[in-house]
Amino acid sequence: MARSLLLVALSLGAAAMPAASGMSNIKNIVVLVQENLSFDHFAGGLDYDSSIDGPQNPQYCNPANVSSPSQQVCANPNAKNIASDDPNHSIAGGNMQVFGTYHPLAGAKSSMEGFISEQRASYPKDDLDRAAEAINYFTPEHIPVFDTIAQNFVLFDRWFAAVPGPTNPNRAYLTSGTSHGHGHNDDDFLNSALPQKSIFEQLSEKGITWKNYENSTQSKPSFLPDAMFYEWTAENGKENVVPISQFYSDAKAGALPQFTWINPECCSYMSMHPPSPINMGENFVKSIYEAVRNSPQWNETLFILTWDEHGGFADHVSPPTDVPAGDSLTYTETARDGEPYTFHFDRLGIRVPTVLISPWVSKGLVQHKPSDGNEFTHTSILKFVSELWGLDSLSPRVDWSPSFGSLVTNSFRSDTPEKLPDAADF
Repeated sequence: MARSLLLVALSLGAAAMPAASGMSNIKNIVVLVQENLSFDHFAGGLDYDSSIDGPQNPQYCNPANVSSPSQQVCANPNAKNIASDDPNHSIAGGNMQVFGTYHPLAGAKSSMEGFISEQRASYPKDDLDRAAEAINYFTPEHIPVFDTIAQNFVLFDRWFAAVPGPTNPNRAYLTSGTSHGHGHNDDDFLNSALPQKSIFEQLSEKGITWKNYENSTQSKPSFLPDAMFYEWTAENGKENVVPISQFYSDAKAGALPQFTWINPECCSYMSMHPPSPINMGENFVKSIYEAVRNSPQWNETLFILTWDEHGGFADHVSPPTDVPAGDSLTYTETARDGEPYTFHFDRLGIRVPTVLISPWVSKGLVQHKPSDGNEFTHTSILKFVSELWGLDSLSPRVDWSPSFGSLVTNSFRSDTPEKLPDAADF
């Protein structure tokens, strides 16, 4: 009977294995959330596994104009190290990218064909080659750091952002399971005004240690570290928000907290948010990986690398709809056509690259859709953390999100690379 059950589990794939298969091996979690790249754009060109769902076979194309779709602009493997333009990644702009309209009706079918139209509307230079930067993608030679990480650990090719919009609403979902009705990067994020309970407050209540290491290079940064979005942190937890330099010293000393959250600089050097050079971001990721890998705590650590949202870059996979919101609040903004659009937080954002890194995960596994019918998304991190440490769910979205605990095994690997290649010069 046991052998039969094992064969059934193997036939369903890694995501079907029991949720607690190897989770007890994990004592420390490290999360690094980079900025603004879709899966197709950044990781879709990886070729070490033919099952990776990228923009080739068939070649992914968009009409130059969704209103007159005769001329096509197709994805090519020549993305630039520094993007010429920062694509629109507002919620209304995302509507155009996904649905071909700023005002999709309930039940509308996504086409994923509006990226070029929105890029041309955002930067009306009548230069299709320049607009095509929104749909082009990188090759493994462009991104050797990420390619090496993916080949050695677990890559998700169906991991969706939490919100089809910009950075801070997604980072709020990442850390609290809701954005509390915020759909753009407004001043509440700069004033520590979010009232909901975050993972940071929850961990403190449970006596679980945490730090938010932040990499701001400015005396008055454009974005606060994610933990500082919240009223609770500003009043009770500011001492846990520390400079990135302390991360490297803590990792070397084996003194990382149980939960490490890392904010990159944004948005000129290391975050990968345009105009940040991709290769500078790769070297930043390399530095974080090597600090974790060579820490005395490596043998008990799970490192999660993800991106906060798609940044307006194209992806050919339709995001899931009819998902639970984090709460009952809505958000309204004025679209490019001057008309209001109200969003109910009932669909996910576009796919982003995500990797699980640990000596307790399989080498080179490409994880597709989980077996339970829902989809991996940013709040899957909160779901995993709640399972690992016995925390209450922070929101209905977290309840809905599948955990990736089944991907943590009981088989320790001694073959994980201590060093990664240097970033490419292109």
